[in-house]
Amino acid sequence: MNRRLFTLLCLVLAAQNLVAEPKLMLGDFSHNRLDGWEQKSFKGETRYQLQALDGVMVLKADSHAAGSGLFKERHIDLEKTPFLNWSWRIGNRLPGLDEQGKSGDDYAARVYVVIKGGLAFWQTKAINYVWASNTPKGTAWPNAFAGDHAMMLALRGPEAPLAVWQTEKRNVRADLQKLFGEDLRHIDAVALMTDTDNSNGEVSAYYGNIWFSKD
Repeated sequence: MNRRLFTLLCLVLAAQNLVAEPKLMLGDFSHNRLDGWEQKSFKGETRYQLQALDGVMVLKADSHAAGSGLFKERHIDLEKTPFLNWSWRIGNRLPGLDEQGKSGDDYAARVYVVIKGGLAFWQTKAINYVWASNTPKGTAWPNAFAGDHAMMLALRGPEAPLAVWQTEKRNVRADLQKLFGEDLRHIDAVALMTDTDNSNGEVSAYYGNIWFSKD
């Protein structure tokens, strides 16, 4: 095989590999971008801003007795890209909250995925991946306001250190199957939120890039 043919073959194989392992970037914060992200307020406004931390652009969230989030609508085919990837860190906790009750439904950081129910709003489903202040890592429970339409899953708990980046990788399709008992093959939106509107507390958090991948 001559050198030119070998080079061409390598390029073809590389292109096939890129097609086989797509990466769908949703939050390209490291490139100072917030394209397509919109804010939704429940009470007051958490302040979200892109800023440099240790030489890298990230999304910082500051909440003072407020509850608002950023969301991005995007139809994601979980058969092709089931894994949600991101990194996050928090500056402080919200101690003493009953996170399974309405008065304690506040989190230093949360990332969640949403399946819309359309006109049948009661069929809307969501998983909230949360950094809990008082609930052990790995615990799952229905949201205090939305019931079993929105399931909470503590990926980090009180044992996780402050001001240290944590990297997450979740198989969303598998999590939906486990938490809802259904093989749900797509989602319609991703959101993130740092909120203290129920406890009237204060908390800060940082979010790194957010993307979906095949594996």
